[in-house]
Amino acid sequence: MEKTSKKEIIFERFGMIATRLGNQIHLRTLRDAFATFMPFMMLAGFVTLINYVILEPTGFMGKIINPDTLTTIQKVGVSIGNGTLSITTLLVVAAVSYHMCVSRNYTNHIAAVLVSISTFVVLTPMMTMFTPEGAEKAIEVTGVIPVTHTGASGMFVGIFVGLAATELFIKLSKNEKLQINLSGNIPPAVLKSFNVLIPIMITVTSFAILSFIILQLFNMDVNSLITKVITAPLSKVTTGLPGFLLITSIANLFFGFGIHQAVISGSLLDPFLIQNMQENMAAYANKEEIPHIINMAFKDTFAVMGGSGNTIALLIAIFIFSRRKDYKDFAKLSVTPALFNISEPIIFGLPIVFNISLIIPFVLAPIFSLTVAYFATSIGLINHVVVQIPWTTPPVISGFLATGGDWKASVLQILIIAASVFIYLPFLRVDEKVTSKMSAEA
Repeated sequence: MEKTSKKEIIFERFGMIATRLGNQIHLRTLRDAFATFMPFMMLAGFVTLINYVILEPTGFMGKIINPDTLTTIQKVGVSIGNGTLSITTLLVVAAVSYHMCVSRNYTNHIAAVLVSISTFVVLTPMMTMFTPEGAEKAIEVTGVIPVTHTGASGMFVGIFVGLAATELFIKLSKNEKLQINLSGNIPPAVLKSFNVLIPIMITVTSFAILSFIILQLFNMDVNSLITKVITAPLSKVTTGLPGFLLITSIANLFFGFGIHQAVISGSLLDPFLIQNMQENMAAYANKEEIPHIINMAFKDTFAVMGGSGNTIALLIAIFIFSRRKDYKDFAKLSVTPALFNISEPIIFGLPIVFNISLIIPFVLAPIFSLTVAYFATSIGLINHVVVQIPWTTPPVISGFLATGGDWKASVLQILIIAASVFIYLPFLRVDEKVTSKMSAEA
């Protein structure tokens, strides 16, 4: 009884820590914002797949349809890419600002979003360097916003603006001394706009002054400073293999205690993984060298086969090796959701949650699969992941689509799943023995 009591206390305290972390307002805001933003990523992924795999003029379709016709049709996809990949940061600014308002119970969402977008433009240098054809030196072109700032590379500036500008604006808006009270029969929209007039002016002006000070002190704009001081160092940690595996493992461990893994990975990993994914898609579209192995779709393709923890391997282990009829019956109920990478039925039903026997392989299986996939990509056995696909894409199909049509990635997924079955198997045996013993004692 004493051992059970201690274990329950440990589980309870771990759960409390996980819950507090999950409810941290800024982490929750980022998690929800990226969930809102994800459909645009998937649209860009589909367009990339269609444009540069199916409609590629030098590919198989070029033998059926005139390559010039395919090039013309590709312009539709290019325009969609301009409205998704090229304005990633603007979309992130709006999504973060909106969810910050929701988290703070602030109702004038549109004002906050507009302030954040305005602030982002204030911080963005409206100039770029351009080398004309035949010229040797680049010239400065003013009055333009470079795509490098509105695309994936400016994402952390977008996150900073979405959080900081919205926080300041909300705080100022709640100060009654800064509100302009109008009398008479005033339309609600007009009244709302005058109430936030001064907070808008203060917020935007404050960030303009901040941008000016940074430029004078460091001779660089806010985008460059954040990239140099924050984005680059963090990206090396979180999307390098050791840091990526560590954070993914902690996220799955939290899931084992009932806190969804998105609480951790959604806040700490997703901004970097999405940025890497965007850069990979852009490089693939431009026929350039693919810069990143680890990205958003890489994680979904190799660490979420059947759901978090690669639980499709656990289901296969149950079907083939389990001696318990109740386990097999439950696996039958869980297999259809698992085909679309939904693992909650088996995580909370078998259960895996608060079950140390199965939490261990639940954490270990993705470490194995991600490591194998990483080195398989690095030595060229499979293509880089270059297409953002829906996370619900079934395993084997997902490998083929995410790598731009590389069948070897699908074969690798099959081999990883087969190996993961044997990672789960000894722990499944232990779990069955514990369950049988508990049933006998009851």
